Amino acid sequence: MTNSKPASARRSDALSKARIVQAATEMLDEGGTDALTFRTLAARLSTGPGALYHHVSNKEDLLAAATEAVMASVFESSPDNGATEPGVRGVMMRAFDAITTRPWVATQLAGAPWQPAVMHLFDRIGTELDARGVPEHAQFDAASVLMYHALGAASQRHAGRQLAATVTDRATFLDSTRSAVTDTGDYPFLTRIASQFAGHDDREQFQAGVDIILAGIDHP
Repeated sequence: MTNSKPASARRSDALSKARIVQAATEMLDEGGTDALTFRTLAARLSTGPGALYHHVSNKEDLLAAATEAVMASVFESSPDNGATEPGVRGVMMRAFDAITTRPWVATQLAGAPWQPAVMHLFDRIGTELDARGVPEHAQFDAASVLMYHALGAASQRHAGRQLAATVTDRATFLDSTRSAVTDTGDYPFLTRIASQFAGHDDREQFQAGVDIILAGIDHP
């Protein structure tokens, strides 16, 4: 009887786009965009870089997919998200938390504003505004303003990451900016609110912006 070599067992964790995106998201959370390459991702998944191209075209495609996965998950009102506030306010605050806790998400949203993750956020905001009873003719403008608020936060967070290369302490930077404003005398309003500027909380400020926008939507 001829001895035959046993056939290799098929991997139970077959490679898929969802598995690739999950691994990429973990790497992005751990080390940011610089840590993610097809070679390092392939090593993490115990496969070859070529196998990844069957599912994602390039790094930009992978970043867009990872950002979409993150944004889709934060829209879910579940205990895993921590913040489970319903409605458009809840969606906006969960989006802000994703932007601030995952800097690479802020960079991605700021750099590619019409990617699927942004469209998903726009659609979800509009859906919540509809449920809130906002008239259909006003929903596009209302959703757009809220989108600009979220993308503005993403842009500011991205800019802050660039600044971090030269300034490592946020409090020191804000205090020095406050001093520069008050010393010149050229900015009367900023001088009046200088103490608030130096000690403000970004999340509270973003939330205040959402509330102002919603107040205007509810009472045009």
